[in-house]
Amino acid sequence: MANTMYRILGKRGRITIPYEMRRRVGFSYNDVLSFTESEDGRTVLVRREKICNNCKDDPPGDSVNEVTLLEFLDGLSDSEQHAALIHLSVKWAEKQAPGITAQ
Repeated sequence: MANTMYRILGKRGRITIPYEMRRRVGFSYNDVLSFTESEDGRTVLVRREKICNNCKDDPPGDSVNEVTLLEFLDGLSDSEQHAALIHLSVKWAEKQAPGITAQ
């Protein structure tokens, strides 16, 4: 039997998946989720996607919705790609010069 929980969609279009449900279905911090709209437009299926070949948490052979990192990045909007580029550039720079932090 499906467990139904209700949440109100915020004015910015955001919603939080309840902790109890995230725990039961195995969602965790930094998981990549996909959203698929049903044909009637009234239902959205949320799935955790696998974006690496060596993920420790996924059992072997579970590659139904496997997405490469490059495919994931290509699927981001221009502003999301820009934010990812800045984030990764800062992380790379921090590793090149330990002890120096970005302002």
